[in-house]
Amino acid sequence: MTYATDRIHEEIAYIALHFHWSLESILDLEHRDRRRYTEQISALVSRASGEG
Repeated sequence: MTYATDRIHEEIAYIALHFHWSLESILDLEHRDRRRYTEQISALVSRASGEG
């Protein structure tokens, strides 16, 4: 099973925007770790904006 290229780019952009990590650092992450970071960032953003 492959992972959609557009989705990978979205995850990279999201993590880079919030954590200011390099592309190389983000690509070095395992897929499940990258997804976990995006989920955690989303939860923090929601909490900070009063949505959750």
